[in-house]
Amino acid sequence: MARIMLVEDDETLQLTIRYNLERAGHEVIALSDGEAALQQSPALQPDLVILDVMLPGLDGFEVCRRLREQSTVPILILTARDDEIDRVLGLELGADDYLTKPFSMRELVARVKALLRRRELLVRELAREPAAGAIVTVGPLRIDLSQRRVWRGSHEVTLKPREFDLLVYLARHHERVCRSEEILRAVWGYESYGDHRTLAVHVHGLREKLEDDPRQPRLIETVRGVGYRLTVRHVQAMAR
Repeated sequence: MARIMLVEDDETLQLTIRYNLERAGHEVIALSDGEAALQQSPALQPDLVILDVMLPGLDGFEVCRRLREQSTVPILILTARDDEIDRVLGLELGADDYLTKPFSMRELVARVKALLRRRELLVRELAREPAAGAIVTVGPLRIDLSQRRVWRGSHEVTLKPREFDLLVYLARHHERVCRSEEILRAVWGYESYGDHRTLAVHVHGLREKLEDDPRQPRLIETVRGVGYRLTVRHVQAMAR
């Protein structure tokens, strides 16, 4: 059973979500505003946060930003707006996933299950890593798995939790084309509810932080219609 903090000011929707998540075996703490979420989150230590964007007072984007500053807890954003800029903003602020209203309770429960499963797998994976020497090096990138830190050359790069997970997956399979569905399953835990736009936004975030020119990426290539590949071929060629 997971402890889920639900922040939703629509009373009917809040009750519906709570009912379905409790039926799925989770403990749900339901709140109606962002200030309460920020105040109670440290004590509640939720396993996952479901956060509506349109909240009274602090909006969901600001709540997401502040939560991410203090925690790596998975965050699922709910939005009534399907504008791409809203989806991108939420993910760039550190949300792990989003759902656009209206959505089915079946899909919500599936997304929650996937995020929780991925969190559990990540905790187990990190627990197996040695205290020292847990380093992945690919070209100019050095990734410390146990400390969740990344360097490009001598410069340390700050990544959001899901950006880090994505980079680790691509680095462990570098020079191989990773299909989008494969990445979503491994990094997000999705089965049938994967959203390629979520993946694209996180790839964009990595490029902004790791590429010399994000508009002409050389480290993380897009293989049109298939997926992505982390490669150091171009970087090595430039260094010769």
